[in-house]
Parts: sequence; C-alpha cells; structure tokens
Amino acid sequence: TFVHRGPVRGAAWAEGAQTFATISDPFVNHPACISVYDVPEGSREFDDSPQLVIDLPKDAVTNKSVNPTNIVWMPLNEALMVTFDNGMIKLYDPVSGDEMEEWAAHEKKINRIYFNKEKTLFITSSADFSAKLFDAVDFKHLKTYKTDRPVNDAVISETKDHILLGGGQEAMSVTTTSGKVGKFETRFFHLVYEEEFGIVKGHFGPINALAIAPNGLSYASGAEDGYVRLHFFDKSYLDMKDPVPE
Repeated sequence: TFVHRGPVRGAAWAEGAQTFATISDPFVNHPACISVYDVPEGSREFDDSPQLVIDLPKDAVTNKSVNPTNIVWMPLNEALMVTFDNGMIKLYDPVSGDEMEEWAAHEKKINRIYFNKEKTLFITSSADFSAKLFDAVDFKHLKTYKTDRPVNDAVISETKDHILLGGGQEAMSVTTTSGKVGKFETRFFHLVYEEEFGIVKGHFGPINALAIAPNGLSYASGAEDGYVRLHFFDKSYLDMKDPVPE
C-alpha cells in the first residue's frame, strides 16, 4: 500500500516497469505533488515510501492551488509530463525533481492526454471546447480541433489520419438536457486538415473515455450514462480515402 497526502488523480509506469509515478491533489496544508516509487523487478520486498516527492507550486497569478489531472512518462523515461486544471503542461526531471519546461496549452482544464503508439505525437482534450495536437519531441503545437462542447477525451487512430473526440455538456446539466441538445456524440476529425467529417451517436450522457482497437477495426466509448459502447467500423469507413480539401 502506497499512502499519499491527498486524493490520487493519476498513476503511470515508467519504461522497464521498475518505477511508477503518481499525482495527488492538495489536501489541508499539503500541496499537490508528484510521487515517484521504485519497484525493483523480481523483488517482493520494497520500500513503500516515495523515492522522490515533487511539490507542485500554486498558480503564479492567482496564488491558488492548481490540481494535476494527468501524468505520463516521456520516451526513455527522460521526463515526467503533468497536465493541470488551469490548462498548463509541465515537464519534470524524474531524478532531481526540477521543473524542465512549462507552457499554456489550453485556457481551461486539461481532461486527458493521449500519445500515439510511437510517442511522436500527443493530443490533449480540454474543457475549453478544443483538442490540440503536439509534437512530442519539441512540443510544438501542430493542430487544433474545435468543438462547441467540453472535450473529455481524444484519441489518435493508429491506422488512419483521424482523430476521435468525445465529450458533451457538463455532467451536472445532463438531467435537464436531451441527448440531441447535449451533443454526446463521438466526433471524427481529419488529423492533418482539422476538418470534422462525421459523428457517431448513441450515448445520452457526456462521453468520458475513448479507445481505438490497435487493429483500427473498432473503438469503444464510455459515458456518464453508465454504458460502454463497442462500435465496429463498417466497410465504407475502412475503405474510404481521405480527399485533399480545396
């Protein structure tokens, strides 16, 4: 059991599976923090105290606590990437704990971050009604996919140049909103051209999670309505060519 000072919001294993890191919210007088634990391979006895604790600072402008939302190890375990509810992304050194880089990716909370299989690209989904694609090497912002509702998750297809977005109206308003008005669909965008070309309906609550099968033949969506829907792509989608827009 690994005891934390506040609610744990995320956990991620490093490459090699001998180290994992967690993020936790501020609690009472304790700030939000990153905790790094060593779990040596083949050992059944290990120290359950963190090898490194990185206290996360308050917002420089408002001086209020900022909650981390996601944590991911960068390739070769060179850095820890952490997203925040104020739209910031920060990189931390997993050995020294020093902050390496930071930038404002969104105007509001970053709900999810997703890397492609090669970890050359990553996409962020945000409450500011957009998802953004970044280069995972130099962190350059490449593309923006805009919607008219909060984006809770976004994934990159491994077999096509497509992006899938899920979200919808805030969960607290769902009971007074129909599925049509709440816009609880999975939305399809072209990765390069940023154009929306299709939607898939079915849920009657905001979509919280998306996952595409590695073979690209299907995808799953999980929503606030309590259902996970498994969708199989039809032949017309699998065979479609992506036209170059004029």
